[in-house]
Amino acid sequence: MFKNFLLLGLFLLTPLEAIAQGIEAVTVSTNADGDQEYSMTLQALFIMSALSLIPAFIMMMTSFTRIIVVLSILRQAIGLQQSPSNQILIGISLFLSMFIMAPVFEEVNETALQPYLEETMTSKQAFEAAKLPMREFMLSQTRVKDLETFVRIGGYEDLYDDPADVPLTVLIPAFVTSELKTAFQIGFMLFIPFLILDLVVASILMAMGMMMLSPMIVSLPFKLMLFVLVDGWNLIFGTIATSFGMGV
Repeated sequence: MFKNFLLLGLFLLTPLEAIAQGIEAVTVSTNADGDQEYSMTLQALFIMSALSLIPAFIMMMTSFTRIIVVLSILRQAIGLQQSPSNQILIGISLFLSMFIMAPVFEEVNETALQPYLEETMTSKQAFEAAKLPMREFMLSQTRVKDLETFVRIGGYEDLYDDPADVPLTVLIPAFVTSELKTAFQIGFMLFIPFLILDLVVASILMAMGMMMLSPMIVSLPFKLMLFVLVDGWNLIFGTIATSFGMGV
């Protein structure tokens, strides 16, 4: 799955001309005095650039953004600054994204990647076939208002009547904007019970005259206990997966 994930990234990020013409990493030229000079071809540079953009592809075109933002807000709501660490949150977000995106990647693998590897489909055909499932996923998670905003900003009002015709250069920023809004909505709902617990603890300490004691220190164990008792991680991961339409 991970290998197919990387190959999919190359499909969507590598210019079609570089794929179609073949890649010669290094060219050798002979000077008049018999010396040889070595230079890297533009195709190889395109591939290297595409590889460097794979992390951006993972973050901006999959469910990764929503997941990492929700988990970060959850950590702040509980009151933990460094636990779980950023590395753990990123790892959880990455593998949960692979789980959520598995149907999309499987469709790309069957309709584009495998036919291309078997040489039954040209690179351009494979590229177009790979874009369709990704476009369908992003469109299903993008709000019409966000899509219309970027269409208007780009001056494409008269060019695209159907959202399915919008190019990826417009769809991707609209998709990211929708993901951020959804992530903050989920984060707000997560913040409420922990905020109420903080207010209760602060009121009790004030009534007892213990104003010098930080409410955060007292409420943190109770918030952790509440999160464990309600099986918080199970609920969080289930909510995130359900927000993408899984299990519905």
